[in-house]
Amino acid sequence: MKEITLKLNGQIKRLTNKTFKFDERIKEGWFSAVYFLKTKEIAEKVIPNNEITMQFFQKNQAVLCGTDEAIALLHTFAKNPEKLEIHSLKDGDKINPYETVLTVTGPYQYFGYLEGIIDGILARRTSVATNVYNVVKAARTSGKQKPIIFMGDRDDHYTQQAGDGYAAFIGGSTAQATHAMNEWWGKQGMGTMPHAMIQMFEGDVVAASKAYKEIYPNDELMVLVDYNNDVISDSLKVARVFKEELKGVRIDTSKNMVDKYFLRNQHLMGTFDPRGVNPELVFALRKALDQEGFGHVKIIASGGFTEGRIREFETLNVPIDMYGVGRNLLNVHIGFTGDNVLLNGIHQAKEGRQYRSNPRLEKVEYNK
Repeated sequence: MKEITLKLNGQIKRLTNKTFKFDERIKEGWFSAVYFLKTKEIAEKVIPNNEITMQFFQKNQAVLCGTDEAIALLHTFAKNPEKLEIHSLKDGDKINPYETVLTVTGPYQYFGYLEGIIDGILARRTSVATNVYNVVKAARTSGKQKPIIFMGDRDDHYTQQAGDGYAAFIGGSTAQATHAMNEWWGKQGMGTMPHAMIQMFEGDVVAASKAYKEIYPNDELMVLVDYNNDVISDSLKVARVFKEELKGVRIDTSKNMVDKYFLRNQHLMGTFDPRGVNPELVFALRKALDQEGFGHVKIIASGGFTEGRIREFETLNVPIDMYGVGRNLLNVHIGFTGDNVLLNGIHQAKEGRQYRSNPRLEKVEYNK
């Protein structure tokens, strides 16, 4: 399978000069619904002089993403793309229900078969960007913006990482788990140690941290501390050894586990759910670190965090400094629709649909 690459060179003040990789079979219609391909052939043979306007919209309050990618797709696979008239909003724009985000005007046979692919691009990218935006917004409920780490690598197909990472960046995440997630916006992946690393040191968090520091001396030391299900004890062990060099500890306790801190202090239980990463555990960890003079050590929390759960933690002023979120950011729940709404400049659309002019749209010049 061959791929072709096209750069969209900063048109209408777009964010970056991104390189998109497309499957060449798009040109053959391999990824298009068959009825679009049949319509393309009929238009070519029966009414070749048609000119249609196709507009794209969705039905939510959302953060738009995927327009650069959709335009690059059109510039790559449409016939005579320089003859198309394209107007678009920009990635990162806040959009309203039914607001037109993209229009394409030209003969149907030039580009119509790409309709479903464009819908899919806009749906996925906008869903991820909006999910991240809502989580980022929840993470500043207490008044201070807490960073969000996008950790969606294990929850989806690897081929989606570059686009999803870019969409997460558009939504407000400034750190991603893999290099691929950062590909379109020019950064590198962020991360320190998984449970697998601690396992290889037989559960000795200090030994694992020493090895990490030896091999990556210039990295900020952020240690995963829930491997032994005793986050306070292990956090203090690491902090006592590394002192100022320890920048943060990450809690990733399974929602089915009760940390040993509560098992040693069962009188604390009974008024809350002690499983997983819970507010009481974080408060206790912060208190323990502060009492031993480790107030500089930040607390990172991950594991099943959603917009609602983060908002709950922030409302309670739980002392978390950074959240890691994965699966819940990949829910594709915003669907786009492409409608043909004008035919040769005159309204012609299925009942219930109409051309919706949008003064916010900007013309996109062809610049291959």
